[in-house]
Amino acid sequence: MQRRDFLKTTAAGAAFTLANSGVNSRGRAAETAACCDRTYATPAAAMLAPPETTAYMPAIYTGTKRKKPDYMATVDVDPLSATYSQVVDRLPMPNVGDELHHFGWNACSSCHGEDGASRRFLVVPGLASGRIHILDSADPRRLKLHKVIEGDEIARKTNLSTPHTVHCLADGLIMISMLGDAQGEAPGGFLLLDSEFRIAGRWSQNQTGMNFNYDFWYQPRHNVMISSEWAAPNTVRRGFQLDDVKAGKYGHSLHFWDWEKHVISQSIDLGDQGMIPLEVRFHHNPDSAHGFVGAALSSSMWHYHKPGDQWQADKILQVEPVELEGWPFPVPGLITDLVLSLDDRFLYFSNWLHGDIRQYDVSDPAHPKLTGQVWLGGLLKKGGKIRDKQLNGGPQMLQLSLDGKRLYVTNSLYSVWDNQFYPAIGEEGSYLLQLDCDTKQGGLSLNEEFYVDFGAEPGGPARAHEIRFPGGDSTSDIWV
Repeated sequence: MQRRDFLKTTAAGAAFTLANSGVNSRGRAAETAACCDRTYATPAAAMLAPPETTAYMPAIYTGTKRKKPDYMATVDVDPLSATYSQVVDRLPMPNVGDELHHFGWNACSSCHGEDGASRRFLVVPGLASGRIHILDSADPRRLKLHKVIEGDEIARKTNLSTPHTVHCLADGLIMISMLGDAQGEAPGGFLLLDSEFRIAGRWSQNQTGMNFNYDFWYQPRHNVMISSEWAAPNTVRRGFQLDDVKAGKYGHSLHFWDWEKHVISQSIDLGDQGMIPLEVRFHHNPDSAHGFVGAALSSSMWHYHKPGDQWQADKILQVEPVELEGWPFPVPGLITDLVLSLDDRFLYFSNWLHGDIRQYDVSDPAHPKLTGQVWLGGLLKKGGKIRDKQLNGGPQMLQLSLDGKRLYVTNSLYSVWDNQFYPAIGEEGSYLLQLDCDTKQGGLSLNEEFYVDFGAEPGGPARAHEIRFPGGDSTSDIWV
């Protein structure tokens, strides 16, 4: 499919968007819109959706001195609202010590048009507890707890633990990458939940060729799912240690699965230049066989593609390490998150230790061009103030609006590693910031009007992590 054809919105798609967007006279999505309005026929239709007005993110007390449950924070991101840039609701979890982390939806655009499919329930795992929380967003400004699946039940029925990435599937099932087995050892696997949030079993019983697990993304038109590698839960829970890297306890491979047969058909070892490949992002265009993965420890960006019968991965970017006083080795950028715009033109990634966010034009995915860069704290201390306050930590989790014009960022990675590299995050709390993105020429700038200080939360400073919007975002949806 040519790019111009991919970006062209059909009359039917545009009609769907306008008819189902719930737009009010202010040009904002009506907060009372029906849940079934939250999926899109194509990426181009999603880009025409109304701007986000609400954002969700975990606020985490796990790993701090505050013995309180983590909670889901609801933030007003509507610049025309009286409560703009404020937390407007907080839903605490039933237990202490979950470490809410990455989360997703029960349904998304992969099941667009299916009867009964609606982007209504948030599926929120606890990385530390193994629990999975189901939250009802029928009222987008007031989440409700719908169900809790206990980690013990998951371990007993599937021998899996430590839930991470959540993706909805086109058949109504929900798939979650699990980092470990019931004992916290690698390689883990993939858990399936049915539409009633009951444990449906494992996606694959055969883990042959799999060393570790982390993120995943599927592209059905190419009969493929890609998964990446972090480490066994028992390894990362004790903090980052170079000796563990030398001992081979961290991953450096990509796995390409046969989507229909549920088995690994090909693995690519990225070697020393691709240590700890974390987030993976296929093109949103379902016909495309191109995608990106960031290798955190090596601070390299890789382009994976399929030029023939086999998949190939090429290093396309390298963030060079920097000598820093007090460090026994040059400090890597540590690419911890990346996001791709829905038109597949702009790639964004964060260097958590260095402290910058970068924007690249990847219209030619093999030859990225740097078009924007912003510094938001970090160990290199090259900048990062807002309202005269120095930002602690470094930029980490990223989320991009559907139209690609607003990039949201938080600074917490994982409580154990936060406490090791940026202890101030646990003591002073996280931030939520928003960057304005130039989608014509490229460019990034900090929106000085938007700042959510999670250090000022009523229950004490909290860590903020992944970001989602009720109407979808640039990492929630897969088109089939």
